[in-house]
Amino acid sequence: MANPLQEQLLKAGLASKKQAKKAEHEKRISRKQHDGNPPVAASNAAREEQAAKEQRNRELNLQRAEETRVRELKAQVKQLIETNRLPQDGRGEPYHFAELNKIKRIFVSDEMADQLSRGQLAIVRLGTGYEVVPAKVARQIASRDQAAVIVFHEKV
Repeated sequence: MANPLQEQLLKAGLASKKQAKKAEHEKRISRKQHDGNPPVAASNAAREEQAAKEQRNRELNLQRAEETRVRELKAQVKQLIETNRLPQDGRGEPYHFAELNKIKRIFVSDEMADQLSRGQLAIVRLGTGYEVVPAKVARQIASRDQAAVIVFHEKV
């Protein structure tokens, strides 16, 4: 018993141990009930904080979903290029094209150069290099990532 008044009452015989325990028990219960029901202002602040946290979580989830979608599109573009690229001719004629205000070249056969100029083939970027793909594949790539298609003389 930490309360000196209770100790004095017990010594004087004015209270019994049973009464002291009952008083201590009621005191504990009233403290728990008070702690369980916080003031209204605190609960409103907690609700506002929870709502703000949920809003941040929704925004982060949307951002992650967008990043995932972009990664999936880039993976699809890479797969389309790798499965449909045409072999380049290292001894063929150079085909010059412009990218980011710089003149680049790729070596292709005479027939491929003609098809590139007629819009039957297209040049696309794969990593740091360039590949030649059919026009149909170039349209699919452009629908996913327009920046990946470098040269495509599409008929309008």
